Amino acid sequence: MFRALSLTAGLVVASVLLSGADAISKVTRSGRYLYTADGNRFYIKGVAYQEQGAVVADPNNPFLEPSTFIDPLANGTACQRDLPYLQQLGVNAIRAYSVNSSLNHDACMQLFSNAGIYTIIDLSLPVNGSLDRDAPSWTTNLLDLYLETIDAFAKYDNVLAYNVGNEVVIAPNGTYAAAYVKAAARDVKAYLNSKSSSALVGYASIDGDATWLDPLANYLSCDPSGTNSGASAIDLYGLNNYQWCGDSTFQASYADVEGQFAGYNVAAYFSEFGCITSPPRLFTEVGALLSSQMSPVWSGGVAFSYFPAASAQGQFGMVTISPDGSTVTVSSDFTNLKTQYGQASPPNTPAQSSAGSATYPACPQQNSTFIASTTLPPTPNLAACTCLENNLSCQFTPTNSNYSSYLGTLLNYGCSLIGQAGGSCNAIAGNGTTGQYGAVSACDPTVMLSYVMSDYYLETGNNPQSCSFGGNGTVNSKAPSNANAANAAASSCLASATGTFVPTAPSSGTGSGGSSGGSGSSSGASMVLAEGKVLLGMGALFVVGVASGMWTLA
Repeated sequence: MFRALSLTAGLVVASVLLSGADAISKVTRSGRYLYTADGNRFYIKGVAYQEQGAVVADPNNPFLEPSTFIDPLANGTACQRDLPYLQQLGVNAIRAYSVNSSLNHDACMQLFSNAGIYTIIDLSLPVNGSLDRDAPSWTTNLLDLYLETIDAFAKYDNVLAYNVGNEVVIAPNGTYAAAYVKAAARDVKAYLNSKSSSALVGYASIDGDATWLDPLANYLSCDPSGTNSGASAIDLYGLNNYQWCGDSTFQASYADVEGQFAGYNVAAYFSEFGCITSPPRLFTEVGALLSSQMSPVWSGGVAFSYFPAASAQGQFGMVTISPDGSTVTVSSDFTNLKTQYGQASPPNTPAQSSAGSATYPACPQQNSTFIASTTLPPTPNLAACTCLENNLSCQFTPTNSNYSSYLGTLLNYGCSLIGQAGGSCNAIAGNGTTGQYGAVSACDPTVMLSYVMSDYYLETGNNPQSCSFGGNGTVNSKAPSNANAANAAASSCLASATGTFVPTAPSSGTGSGGSSGGSGSSSGASMVLAEGKVLLGMGALFVVGVASGMWTLA
């Protein structure tokens, strides 16, 4: 067994390695293939690397997504402990599902870089930090969260890609959420380009019926403008695929998916694989995935998972960590994956010179099984949302710091009152099917609530009690005192809240493209509306459910 060093020792090791190691080779995309700086084809031989956070059994959480997370790249001791085992597996990449941008990742990232291990980092966080598959929105606070994570990892040379979402779309009637995924990819890509970053922008998809999975993949890599622009296209498509079970064959398990993506235009890989019928897993799918049979389309994959997945009774894990966290015990799954990765020898073709340049075809048309509009949500705008918040008649002043647990209830209440008065909350709503997005729909949810409170306050003739909402709202004495002036001020503020632009980084507690006050969260963390249903008046319903993005199993 390998005994972990102390955290201090791990940092020292990282520092020593940093001073004498050659930089890891940059990986770039040419056409639909990945290449290292020397022109060799790059295949991902990866493993999911994240201990699972707390999972609460809930009928609204069928995917058993955790409500908390453990940052796997912020513990130098654990990374030092695990590195020899990752090297034994022969992996060249790990996938981390949730990271904390406020923590230090130097030790882990440098250890992995020196070992030739790249990282694929999901930008989302559980519950309050991801695109909600049931009620998607692309808001200032979520953009802030994504950019803060990018900034935290920008100094490392082994970030291969950032995923803007994981299994956000899971069924045909939810494909409208793809418009928000594509908007997130557009803005993250613009930010990375502005920083001259070579990191790829990716998305990890659940597997599904070809009637909606194919158009989803093509939609995420298409050009809505028809000018062969990749501005809103992902660079790397991940498929969480568990079709190969036991000792199967290419023809039985992978021939269909190979044909399905035969003409795909960007790089693709299996962002999760490793079916369980009965342990141990044989991982013989590696021999097919990393072979000439599948290399025309796929650039490797990520085996799930190094750590046990508690929500699946630990079945997916390849190692067991001792209670004190100091030692690692490997399983047959580990040994089998090690053998299969060691035997894999994918072809070094096509040559980079013949891989072709990037192409971005027209987007798929909407139909009964794919309903996403090619009109995307705007880039969330800090200046517009801050201006609006400062000029609203009511301002959300929560009675405690745990307001995310009841913000949705207050929105529900406020919008129902406005609906009863003959108004609507359409300004805070968006629709990924029609491509219509309210002027306030990209603001932080706290600003949305202030807007709803203010609307009701004006509807009731500036009654101070209409601003209270159980003591969670306060009259803004600096706001215009009459409805006409208030509406004019709001319109002026929101005039710039349309279209797209290159976002800028959050700084000094204010988010890039976000609302004031650390994106409306005292902790600086992203927040979406609490679970529940929010009535938007006129019969429209804004459903807020479990956020997508973490540790979903096929």
